[in-house]
This record gives sequence, structure tokens and C-alpha cells, in this order.
Amino acid sequence: MTMQYQLPTFTAMLQQLVAIPSVSSTVEKLDQSNKPIIDLLADWCETLGMEVELMPVDDACRKWNLLAKIGTGTGGLGLAGHTDTVPYDSGAWQSDPFVCTERDQRWYGLGVCDMKCFFPIILQVLAESRDYLNKPVTLIATADEESAMSGARLLQQRQQSLGDYVLIGEPTGLRPIRQHKGIMMEEIQVLGQSGHSSQPKLGRNAMEAMTDVILELRALRARWAERYRNPGFSVPIPTLNLGCIHGGDNPNRICKSCDLQFDIRVMPGMEVPQIRAEIESCLQPIAVRHDLSIRLNTLFDGVGSFSQDDASPFVRLCEELTGQPSGSVAFATEAPFFKALGADTLVLGPGDIAQAHQPDEYLAMNRVDPMLAIVRKLVKTLCLQ
Repeated sequence: MTMQYQLPTFTAMLQQLVAIPSVSSTVEKLDQSNKPIIDLLADWCETLGMEVELMPVDDACRKWNLLAKIGTGTGGLGLAGHTDTVPYDSGAWQSDPFVCTERDQRWYGLGVCDMKCFFPIILQVLAESRDYLNKPVTLIATADEESAMSGARLLQQRQQSLGDYVLIGEPTGLRPIRQHKGIMMEEIQVLGQSGHSSQPKLGRNAMEAMTDVILELRALRARWAERYRNPGFSVPIPTLNLGCIHGGDNPNRICKSCDLQFDIRVMPGMEVPQIRAEIESCLQPIAVRHDLSIRLNTLFDGVGSFSQDDASPFVRLCEELTGQPSGSVAFATEAPFFKALGADTLVLGPGDIAQAHQPDEYLAMNRVDPMLAIVRKLVKTLCLQ
């Protein structure tokens, strides 16, 4: 007979998680600690008798990971999610973003879709199955996925096995995702020499050099599109987006400095260090031609692309359980870090990415039961006696 472990209801857990602000942002004044939400998850895991480890991610101990394990033996299943959310547009919500509000058969709230909803699903399944496990199940809760992915990076650095299989509950509309693009965010700084605009030879115009840089980036983008085309993606080529540019201070002065920031969505087969090296090789001839300085800066470490072999038993199992073929998405997740630890990895969650990162983020209530059924069957197949 299964013992009953007194967790709050699914709805109560979701409400409590949404009520705790856990924004991560590259803008320092918006960035928040995720420790309160980690502590709450740890309390619930301890209620289930799980072995809990709290892991500081940064020196200031503002950011934390949680690993909570139940079951004996080695291998098993990891169920992973991030505890942070993106910032929110104040005043753009119809309801308080930190109150999980029910209307129109949906739950509304910041992070309800992306992806706090996954944790109550994991805990509810473990409360039902924990007495029968013969292989471990590990709940993995990370910090800073929405900014630097520092939590997942730390897990990879520790080289600690988190299971033979890892499922990440990011919003995929209940479809298994076995590959996605990576992301890089870069900055190019051009530094020339100012002067009077009537005497062009007395200065070195950084903005004119930057126009050559942009043309070279566009040419490089075209070459990548030919080299790395993958029909498995809805956008089957790598993208390079020229995001923002700043330069100069007055129309009648030769522009001394110009900065360009851009992102690259990296396809499987593209390695981040190699891509940076290709960009660098394009910049040096421009610097020589214009007799000025050009520097490539990395805005964050970047996330590599992810691809899990479609012949993996884990992929096949998730396809069977969902009734859908595995696919691909353009957004990045923590999957490359878990795959680097040797786990067959898949992304599969109840939310929809179209609802993430925007005002009135929501999760359709009818997505919960199907996701519970999927996780139950994964635990039963991979970890139960």
C-alpha cells in the first residue's frame, strides 16, 4: 500500500512558487536571489524523505541550485527545471504577476508556464511512487537559466552524474524536443579618432569602419546558412541578428567610437569557439584598412546547440508516451549541459513557448494531467520495481 506524504495540493504548490519573486537579469537592479524558492522546494523534498543538497552558485550566495534524490542504486532519471523568471512589464498585466490567478481555464502568473509548473508535477508523481523506486529519481532545480545559465554550468563543472536520462520541463506544448539551437551574444567595438567633419583625413571614422564590419557579418551569415542548413528546424539556418548600434556624438564630428551588439542562434554542428574565431578573422583586415582598433567582446559565455540522437531509447519512449514525433525548437535550454554529463536528454513540458516572456503569461489547466501521466510513466518505466 502506498504511503501518503502530506504535500500541498498541486494548485497550492504552484501558487506558492509563483508568489516568490525570482527574476534573473543581466541588468543588476532587476536581478534577484532565487534562494527563497530553493528553500521552499527543499522543504517539500524533505517532506518526501528525499536526500537534499543545496548548492551555492555564486560567491555572494545569492544564487542556488537544488539537487534532491530519492531511490537507491545508480543511474535513474533526472527531472530538471529552472527556478528563475525573466523580468516583467510593470502595468502591462491584467492581474498581479506574483499571484497565480485562475480564469478561462488557465493559470496566470509570472513563471507559471516557464517553468515553475514543472516542480509540482515532479513532486506529485514522487509522492505517489517513491516507495517503489529501485533506481533513483533526482529533482534538479537550477539558477539563472534566463540570464547566464550559471546554475547548469556549475553542474557540468562538477561532473556529477544526475541520471542515465534527464527530462527538462521547459514549455514545449507536450511535444518531445530532441534538438535546439544554441545562442551567442557578442559585441564589436570600433575605436578610431575624432576630428572636424570638414577634414576627413584628420580622423579615423569608426562608423564607416563599422559599416564594413556589418557587411562582413552579413556575408559570414550567408556562408553559415549554406554550410549548416538543417531541415529539422522551422528556421533551418543559423541566424545572426544585428540588435543594437551606438556611435558618435555630433553630426559635425568624425565618429571616434562605434559599438554593435548582436546575437547568433547556433545550429548543431557549430562550435562556439570556432564561430568566434571566424568572426575575429573577418575583423582584422577591416582594422588594418581603416587604421583603427576593432575588438570582439563576449557578452556572455554562450550556450551551445543541443542534439540527442533520434535512435535513443529515451527519445523513442517519450515519443510513444506523447504520441508525437520528437522535434526541434529555436530557443536554447540547459539541455547541452546535462547531455555533456552523459545523460540521454530531452526537453518536454506542458507550457507553450508562445506564452513565455510576455505579460499575462499563462498555463492552460488541461495541460497538467497529460504531463502528470507522462512523468508517471517515465518513472514507472525507468525507475520502478
